[in-house]
Amino acid sequence: MEAPQQPQQPPSGANEFPVLEIWDPSTQREFIKPAKKINEGPDVTKFLTSKAYRDIGIFVLQLNRAMCPRKYVGDDGKEKIQTFQVGSEYETQPIRSVQKLQEMLAKIESYIDECPPDQGPRRFGNVSFRKWYKLLEERAVDLLKEYLPASVLNFGPASEHSVTSMDELMAYLLGGFGSAQRLDYGTGHELSFLAFLGCLWKLGAFQDGKPGGDIERGIVLGVLEPYFRVVRRLILTYTLEPAGSHGVWGLDDHSFQPYIYGSAQLSRAITDAEPMPIEGSLFRAPKPAQVVKADYVEQERKRNMYFSAIGFINDVKKGPFWEHSPILFDISGIKDGWGKINKGMIKMFNAEVLSKFPVVQHFPFGSLFSWEQDPNASTPHQSVHMVNQPTATTSMPPPPLAATGPGTAAPWAQATTMSQSSNTGIPYSRAPWGPGHPVPRPSQPQASAPSGRPPVTQAPWARSSDRLSG
Repeated sequence: MEAPQQPQQPPSGANEFPVLEIWDPSTQREFIKPAKKINEGPDVTKFLTSKAYRDIGIFVLQLNRAMCPRKYVGDDGKEKIQTFQVGSEYETQPIRSVQKLQEMLAKIESYIDECPPDQGPRRFGNVSFRKWYKLLEERAVDLLKEYLPASVLNFGPASEHSVTSMDELMAYLLGGFGSAQRLDYGTGHELSFLAFLGCLWKLGAFQDGKPGGDIERGIVLGVLEPYFRVVRRLILTYTLEPAGSHGVWGLDDHSFQPYIYGSAQLSRAITDAEPMPIEGSLFRAPKPAQVVKADYVEQERKRNMYFSAIGFINDVKKGPFWEHSPILFDISGIKDGWGKINKGMIKMFNAEVLSKFPVVQHFPFGSLFSWEQDPNASTPHQSVHMVNQPTATTSMPPPPLAATGPGTAAPWAQATTMSQSSNTGIPYSRAPWGPGHPVPRPSQPQASAPSGRPPVTQAPWARSSDRLSG
């Protein structure tokens, strides 16, 4: 792969919003082999004040804002709206850096054909996934050398240190495709692949694209969406278990980020100088309530990442949507538009992914995503998320309290106009059944838990009497 070209100047107003740093290749850097640092619950609090947490937040917000539709004045003097859809030129006619990553993902996916699923009886994930993952491990070095430029793999001036940028990239790439030991995949693995892309950004791999939003759209639509397709095939082929999920009370068994960028795709259009909208929808955007209509989802999944993720749920789950995906069903009742949903998704990502020990415990830290403390970090709030983290003597967190806030106040949330209140914008502390909701959910009988034991399936945010328990 050729070395990336120098970037063009971003449009006016684009620099008003935080962007992940691109490292100077002339500066000496000491790379660190990524290692596990989060070993017990209290370590999550330290993570939430780390440079890695800050950089993850900046990168997510950067990608999210790029996916929001743009309005501009055309040559005829009339206002125009530009949207960014799945299957657009960002995927089909990508810049070279994105194209090479697409080719790498296609090669990784092809390994599935070399490791067909085992036909024997099994209760959980298919053991042939371990064969697939072993192939990925054995070929990862060659993959990186084939599809990434030498300027990225051997970043910076020559050094006596044995650890290189490729060692850090390797850790996040391998972490992005599930666990061969546990035969599972979840939002922690998804986070690792995001970090892989963040590392590439810092190392200057995407400087052949137009800054100010265009290259970010190439990353989301040209790399992340194809990555989700590969992962979904892995899940279906090897019946991978959900990792670190809340079960029925989670947003999704395996993913979270498609809902962030997909809701951004449908939010109210902005100019390059405006912040993300916190309410409203794109003109003629699908109504949130339409996620319960399988036929409509099947059409929209070809264009939108949110509906693509819903479509995959429909592929693997049967029965009423409200029953197998109650949180997404709750969200479908929001009346303030996709902007409100996107605002809530960002805060929910902070609370339910970045602030949860079962999700982030395996995330490794090197120099690109550093365990060092961010000097500008605010002290994390002692929310229910922080109080109910596991200690070294427990393998899983204790049952949560009955109500929860959004977790720690993300320092990177200040980069948007969203408030720091406890309201995430997602009504997961109430159910919007009743007049106006598209499909009223029938009430369910309440099952009482044994004396002295909390109902283990009770959602921590569930207060409504129509929530399942026990």
